[in-house]
This record gives sequence, C-alpha cells and structure tokens, in this order.
Amino acid sequence: MDMGLNNKTALVTGSTKGIGKAIAIELAKAGVNVLINGRNNEDVERTVNEIKTSFPNTFPQNATADIVDIGQREALFEKYPEIDILVNSMGIYEIMKYEDVDDEVWETYFRTNVLAANGLSKFYLPKMLKNDYGRIIFIASEEAIMPSGQMPQYCMTKSMLLSLSKSLSKLTVGTEVTVNTILPGPTLSENVHQIIDSIYPDEAMTFAEKEKHFMKANLPQSEIQRFIKPIEIGRLATFVCSPYASAFKGSPIRMDGGMVPTIF
Repeated sequence: MDMGLNNKTALVTGSTKGIGKAIAIELAKAGVNVLINGRNNEDVERTVNEIKTSFPNTFPQNATADIVDIGQREALFEKYPEIDILVNSMGIYEIMKYEDVDDEVWETYFRTNVLAANGLSKFYLPKMLKNDYGRIIFIASEEAIMPSGQMPQYCMTKSMLLSLSKSLSKLTVGTEVTVNTILPGPTLSENVHQIIDSIYPDEAMTFAEKEKHFMKANLPQSEIQRFIKPIEIGRLATFVCSPYASAFKGSPIRMDGGMVPTIF
C-alpha cells in the first residue's frame, strides 16, 4: 500500500536500535528519507548504511547527536532546519524502587524523556505549521496510563508526554499538522531479548518457548501472550505519519497487546 510518504523527511530519535530503528526502517520502506539519530556515530553510520542498502531509492542521513544536550540539539537544528516528520522515540528506563529515586534521577529522566522531545518539537512545530503539513509522534508506554509501580520515574515522564502531545495538538487546529502519542506495551527490544535468554539459559528451549514461559509467569494480563515486535510499532507509526491518519489529533494510540484492562 502506498502510504503517500514518498520523499518526506523524518527525524527519528534513538533510531539505531529497538522501536526507533524499526520505525525508521518502516518509514524508509514507505519512501521516507530518514535522519538516523543516536549518540554513537558508528552506530548511526551503520544504521544509515543498512537502510540505504535495503531501500536504495531513499536518502537516509546521519543525525548523530545527544539530543539531551542543548548545544548538540542546536547543532542538529542547523544541519537539518526543516523536516516533515518528527518521531520522539529516544528514552531511558530502568526498574527502580521509589525510595531509590532521588532528585538527581528524577531530573535525569525529566531531561531525557521529556525535555529533549519537547525541545525538538518546539523547534520543528512552527515550521510544520507554516508549511501546513507535519507529523509529530511521541513514543510513550502503557506504563503512562497503567503504572506498575516498578518504574515510577519512567512512568511519570511517559504520562507527561501524553499531556504535552495534547497541548501541542491544540496549536494545530485547522492545519494538516498532527501531534499524537503511541503507547506500546512490552516490546521485544534487543535488551529484552537478552534478558529473556539470561533468565532461561537452557539452549534446548526455543526463544518462543522462553517467551511463553516468561509471559505466563510475569505478564499474565497480556492478551497476546508474547512481546510486541518492534516492526509492529514501526508499521503503526508509519500509518500515523501518513496522510490517511490526518484525523488523529492529540490522540493516545494504544498498541499494548491487551495489557491495559480498561475500555478507554
């Protein structure tokens, strides 16, 4: 299906692995010229080359930067002053007890998961409004609306993204610019894959068997009883970026595998 995205330019933060990389790949598959972002230049270059090889009709580019750092963010703006799509995927998470989350941790999570994305959005949104076209997507989590209690510092920042997305969407009234949030459930990132393998070191077990055991023991509320594949989120994000999704405005879009038990 032609998604109507040929030759659009997208900056996907944290796109050298995990959900961010999957989104970048799916956007490139739809004809988007993706700007690959990460802190490690070698990882960024590797990802750029992978995408260029797979989708030779597109023009992926290197957007190496630590976007938490204001100076590096501004350098990124100078290099890429206008884009059509911004996907705020970069973020950090860690299981922590509430009593261990001191002010420094709260501030680190706020700067990384919220202020970095806000800084990018604040720069690019006015340009999108001027062009009467643009897409901004925040990647949140089911933890934003259903905190488990295991990552209070993470949950807080993801909830804030829902509010920020809705506030920014109010600025897009009457335009072809949209601001939305995608809320993935437990996703099979590279890190999660390694964790599952470490929990079940039995080489005779297939990964699917390990996954099934883990889900039954730890996430019985999941209705799909497997981890969400990053590519699934990538495909959803690509649709939300397309002209076909222009009626999504300030929407929290769930892909949680049935983790959230409420009807809305």
